[in-house]
Amino acid sequence: MRDFTQRVVGSGYAVVLALAALLLGTSLAWPLEFGVLDAQQSVLLRYAPPPVRKDVVIVGIDEATLQQFAEPFALWHGHIGTFLRGMALAKASVVGLDVVLPSRSFDSVLPGSDAKLLGGLVAARPLVPVVLGTSADDTGQPLPIYAPFVTLAGAGGTGSLLLAPDADHVVRRFNENLGAAGQPIPSLAGQMLRKLNPRAVPQPGLINYALGGFPRYIPLQQVNQWVDAGDVAPLAQAFAGKPVLLGSVLPFEDRQIQPVNLAGWEPDNGHNVPGVLVHAQALRSLLNGGLAVQVGESWVVVLALLCSLLWFLQLRTHTAIAVALAFTLISLGATSLLLHHGWYLPVAVPLLVGLLALAGRWLLTALLEMGERRRLRAAFAGYVSPPVMQEILQRRLPVGLGGELRHVCMLFADIRGFTTLSEGLAPQAVIALLNRYFEQVNQAIHGAGGTISCFMGDGVMAIFGAPQSMEKPSVAAFAAARVMLEALQGLNAELQAEGRAPIAIGIGLHVGEAIVGHLGSQARHDYSAIGDAVNVASRIEGLTKELGHPVVCSQAVVDELAESHLFTDLGLQAIKGHSPVQVWGWKPGPLYCGSSR
Repeated sequence: MRDFTQRVVGSGYAVVLALAALLLGTSLAWPLEFGVLDAQQSVLLRYAPPPVRKDVVIVGIDEATLQQFAEPFALWHGHIGTFLRGMALAKASVVGLDVVLPSRSFDSVLPGSDAKLLGGLVAARPLVPVVLGTSADDTGQPLPIYAPFVTLAGAGGTGSLLLAPDADHVVRRFNENLGAAGQPIPSLAGQMLRKLNPRAVPQPGLINYALGGFPRYIPLQQVNQWVDAGDVAPLAQAFAGKPVLLGSVLPFEDRQIQPVNLAGWEPDNGHNVPGVLVHAQALRSLLNGGLAVQVGESWVVVLALLCSLLWFLQLRTHTAIAVALAFTLISLGATSLLLHHGWYLPVAVPLLVGLLALAGRWLLTALLEMGERRRLRAAFAGYVSPPVMQEILQRRLPVGLGGELRHVCMLFADIRGFTTLSEGLAPQAVIALLNRYFEQVNQAIHGAGGTISCFMGDGVMAIFGAPQSMEKPSVAAFAAARVMLEALQGLNAELQAEGRAPIAIGIGLHVGEAIVGHLGSQARHDYSAIGDAVNVASRIEGLTKELGHPVVCSQAVVDELAESHLFTDLGLQAIKGHSPVQVWGWKPGPLYCGSSR
C-alpha cells in the first residue's frame, strides 16, 4: 500500500510539473497575469503610490476649452502658439504636444494661422525645448508634419505617439522598438526625456501606473487666459522647471485602455482614459527611477518550481485552506512590495502552480483516505463497533495504550441457564444460536449509539457515552435494553417454531465514571472500560435472575431517566466486593406498572 501511495504521489507531482511547464511556455496564464498586475497597480495607486521627485504637468483640452475656442481644432494654430509662448514665459523644462499638427499650411483657410504657431515655436525655442507628437498610418509609417513646424522644433523635436498595447489591448509598457523588424522609433515621452538629458537611453519596461498618484490637468483655455493677461506668476507657479504635456482629455477622443483609471476626474469611465495620461505616466516613470524592471524569466521558473513543492504538503481541509490563503496573500503582498520599489515579478504562474499543487495534493489525500476508510471498514467492521470504527476513520480516537475518564453507562447482558441449554446441542449448533442472538444484540446496542466492548461466552459488555460522548448515556442504554428484549421475543418465536426451547436474558445497567480507552498490549488491545462503574454493572446483571426482572439498574441510572415510574423499587442489594446498592427493576409489557419509589 505504501509503495502504491508513493507511486501515485510521484505521478501527481509529475503532472504538477507538466502543468507548470505548460503555463510557463504558453500564453494560457496571461489573462491571470495581467489581472494580478493590474490589481496590484490599482491598489498601490489608491493606497500607497510611490512618490515622484520630478512630476509632469498635463495641460488638457477639455469641454470648457472647446467652448472657449470657437474654431475647429485643425485651425487652433494661434491657441497652440499662445500656449507655447506661455511655456516660454513660465520657463518649463520641456514641452510635448500630444496633438497631431497638420501636414500642410492652413493659411488659405485662416490667414495668418501658420504665423501664430510659428511665432509660438520661435518664442519657445531659446527657452524651452518642444517635442511635436507624430502619428502613423495603418502600416506604422509616421505621418508628416508641416515642414516649417518641424524645422523650428529642431533636432529631436518630434516623437511618435504610437503605443505598445499588450495582447488584451491594454497599454502597460513603454517600448520604442515599434518599427519594422523591431527598429526603434523615438517616442514622445522618450524624446522629452532626451531633451532633459541628452545621454539618456530609455529602455523598454513596465509603466509604473501607481507612481505619483492620480494626476490632474490644467485646462488649456485657463493657461492661455494667463498668457493673454500677461499674468506670469500663476504660469511660473504651475510650470516653472517642469515637463509639460498638452493633450486631449475629451470624453470621446484619443482614448486608450489603461490597467488603472488614472483620470480621477472621471471615476465612472472604466479604464478607457485619455491617451495623454499614458504618455505622461511613461514620462513620470522615466524621470523617477526608470520603468518598473521585470525580473528575468529564469527567476519565474525557479519560483514556480519552488511553489510546486507545495504538492508534498499533506494537509487537512481547514489547514489546506489556511495555507492557500496565506500563500496567496504573501505572494501578492511580496510582489506588490517589489512593484512599489520598481521591480516587477510576474507572480501569476508561480501562484497558480502553488495553488494547483495544494489543491491537487489535498484532493489526492482525500481520495486515498477515502479508499483507506473503505479498506479499514471492510477489514475491521466485524471486529469493532461502529462508533469505534467511526472514530478511527475520523482520526479522533487517541492512538496508543491508555485511556481517559468518561461519564458512561455500562450494560452487561447474558443468557440465563446457557450452560444447561448448550449441553444438549452440538458445538456448531451452540455457535449458530449465539450468533443469531448476538446479531439481535448488536443491532439493538449499535442502534442506540452504544459500543460493544467484548463478547464473553454468552455474555456481552457494552459502553454508552464512549468513544462518542453522551449527555445522558443511561437513556441510550435503557433504550438498547428494551430493544434487546423486544428482539428476543422475535428470536424466541423462531426457536419455538423450530421446536427448540426459548432463551431468557438478564441485563444490568449502571452509570458512573470509568477509564475508557485502549487496554491490553501494543501487540493486542481492545477498546474497553475499567473502574467501579464497570464492576457494579456486572454485579447488578448477576442479580436479574434472583430478583425476577430482566432489566435491573442502579439508582444513578433511574435518576438520569425521565421514565422512573416504569421501574420497581427492589431496595438495597448486596453485591460482591462492594457496599450495598439501591437497584430498580423493569419488565416489558404494556400492562406492567411498577411501584412508585
